[in-house]
Amino acid sequence: MSLLTPQRPAEGAHTHDATTLVPSQSRAERTTSYAVADFPLPTGREEEWRFTPVDRLGAMLRDAPTGACLEWAQDLPDGVTLGTASVEEWRASGAPAPADRAAAVAAAHSGGVAVLDIPAEAELDTPVRIRLTGAEREVVHGHLLVRAGRFSRATVVLEHTGASEYSEVLSVVAADGSELTVVTIQEWDDESHHLAQHDVVIGRDASVRHIAVSIGGGIVRINTNASYTGPGGSFEGLGVYFADAGQHLEHRLFVDHGAPHCRSNVEYKGALQGDTAHTVWVGDVLIRASAEGTDTYELNRNLILTEGARADSVPNLEIETGEIVGAGHASATGRFDDQQLFYLMARGIPEDDARRLVVRGFFASVVGRIGVREVQDRLMQSIEHELSGGER
Repeated sequence: MSLLTPQRPAEGAHTHDATTLVPSQSRAERTTSYAVADFPLPTGREEEWRFTPVDRLGAMLRDAPTGACLEWAQDLPDGVTLGTASVEEWRASGAPAPADRAAAVAAAHSGGVAVLDIPAEAELDTPVRIRLTGAEREVVHGHLLVRAGRFSRATVVLEHTGASEYSEVLSVVAADGSELTVVTIQEWDDESHHLAQHDVVIGRDASVRHIAVSIGGGIVRINTNASYTGPGGSFEGLGVYFADAGQHLEHRLFVDHGAPHCRSNVEYKGALQGDTAHTVWVGDVLIRASAEGTDTYELNRNLILTEGARADSVPNLEIETGEIVGAGHASATGRFDDQQLFYLMARGIPEDDARRLVVRGFFASVVGRIGVREVQDRLMQSIEHELSGGER
C-alpha cells in the first residue's frame, strides 16, 4: 500500500537520453570563485536563490568577519588527527571553490580551516564524532576539510545544535579506493539559521555516502556538490528532513559526472506539518561528454501531514553523451495516506501510534543507512518528537 496519496500532479519516474531538454543555464556555467565580489547580494530572483527567504539572511551574506566561533567537541579514533590549515593552503589544495555568496563569505572569513585526516588504509570500527554547539545567535563562519586516505574505511558524524547564524564550507576529499560516510545532522534551535556548501571529491574507485539530516533550525540551506577525479567512483547522497510550522529546510544537490564509469544515487525524503512549513529539494545531475558509462538516479519524496505546508521538488538532468548505463529521476509529493491509517487502526492500533508507524516506515530506508545505531535511534526519536508537536 502506498505511503503517498498524490496532492497535485507530480513527476513520475522516467529515464533520459542525450536528447533530453536541459535547463536554460547549464550547471557547468554557474559561477564558482574564491572572491566574494564575484557574487552579488542575492535578491531572491536568481535561479539558485528563488526559493530561499533571503530577506531574513542579511547579516549572513555580509562581506565582513565576525570573529565568533562555535563550541567544538570531538571523539577521534586512534590515528585520526584534527589540525588546522590556512585559507590560502586550502585554496592551493585544489578543493572546489565556493559556488554562491554565502560559501564565499564563509571561506573568506573563517580565519582558517580545520583539517580532519583519516590515515591511508585505516579501518575505523567507531565513528569520528564532531559536535558543534552555538551559545547565541551571532554570525559564525566555519570551514572544515575532511581527507580520507587511500583505501581507508571510516564514518564521520557532524552534529549541529544550539543557537547560531552559521555559515560553513565543508570540503570532503576521498582518496583512491577509500570508503567514507559523512553524516551531517542539523538540530538547531528554532530561530537559528544554517547556510552550507558541502563539496565531495571522489577519487578513483572510491565511494562516498553523504547523509544530511535536517530537523531543527528556522532556515537551513545545504548545497551538496559531488565530483569525480577518476573512473570507478561512487557517490550516494541521502537525506531526511522534517519541517514544522515556520521552518524553511532547503537541500540542493549537484552531481558532476566528469569521469567515465562512475555512479551516483540520490534519495531524499521529507515530512512537513504546520502552517508555512516549507521544504525545497533541487537535484541537478550533469553527465559530461567525457563521462561514458555513467549510471545515475535521483529520488525525492515528500509527505504532507497537515494543511498549510509546502514542498518544492525540482529534479534536473543534463546529458552530453549517449554512451551511459542509465539516468533517471523520480519526484512525488503527497498527503498522508488515510487508507493505510485506517488499515492499521482496524487492527487495534490507536491513531497516534498508527501515524508514527507510517512516518517511521517512510524514513526508515534512509535513516537505516547511516550505519551508526545510536545515531539512527536518536534521530527516529527526534522524528517522533516532531510528530508529537513537542518543543525542542
